[in-house]
Amino acid sequence: MIKLTILGCYAATPRTLTNPTAQLLEIKNHMFLIDCGEGTQVQLRKHKIKFSRINHIFISHLHGDHFFGLPGLVSTFRLLGRDKELHIHGPKGIKEAITMLLKLGDSWTNYNLYFHEITAKESVLVYEDDKVTVETIPLNHRVYTNGYLFKEKKGLRKLHVEAVEKYKIDKVYYQKIKSGKDITLDTRETISNSELTIDPDAPKSYAFCSDTAYKPDIVPIIKNTTALYHESTFLHTQEDLAVKTKHSTAKEAATIAKDAEVGTLVLGHYSTRYKSIELFKTEAQEVFANVHLAEDGKVFEF
Repeated sequence: MIKLTILGCYAATPRTLTNPTAQLLEIKNHMFLIDCGEGTQVQLRKHKIKFSRINHIFISHLHGDHFFGLPGLVSTFRLLGRDKELHIHGPKGIKEAITMLLKLGDSWTNYNLYFHEITAKESVLVYEDDKVTVETIPLNHRVYTNGYLFKEKKGLRKLHVEAVEKYKIDKVYYQKIKSGKDITLDTRETISNSELTIDPDAPKSYAFCSDTAYKPDIVPIIKNTTALYHESTFLHTQEDLAVKTKHSTAKEAATIAKDAEVGTLVLGHYSTRYKSIELFKTEAQEVFANVHLAEDGKVFEF
């Protein structure tokens, strides 16, 4: 299961009841922070999220509503006595922006702070361990911008309990079986792994795309993704503003979701000019059925 907590999902300036972009993604026992607009650490506290569990932060681009909360969060980690290393992934310039503030305030972290700056114009792998991979999704905005694709790796096979008990196989061999190995019994009979196991759950994935103009060439990168978050700053009636500011409409986000055959589309990054965000869902569902609206504090499980 993938758990997504929306900490902020509105465009431009923070307001009393809405926050700029920030998300927390829980996947395979990892807790990844995606973007860090103003007020992110307050939102983290509000939703009782342990700061110590965040070890990797992914920043899409250097517009304030997506990273102005980061210097404060880095500083708070220091004040809380953090000793674990922290990794920040983002566009070239993120290191200079954060370290300049730390230098001017004479507040260097007392933990190791690593920056992984991205400059590639094509999709590249930026993180990998034994459970998860993270790749960039090149986007088209007014400054260099990437989305991120988080993917689970295929897990171990599951034990077919009845078959294992039938052959009275000792528990000491269970890990070997789940790793895909056949088992030879004391009778020298070999039992194939396919008889002793069942397929693991299909790996899940999550694609984060904000901010960007309509960019259909990302479809192959996010094809068949379990869930897609795609910005929808404007409605189709303001398509001219979307083109001018290099943002997307709800209809365009839905078209991307449809063409990529994703499981679920989550809309966000709404302009505050509209009276109701339900208008975005209505527009998108004319193109793609399974649409949900991001809202500050809302939690999704996929």
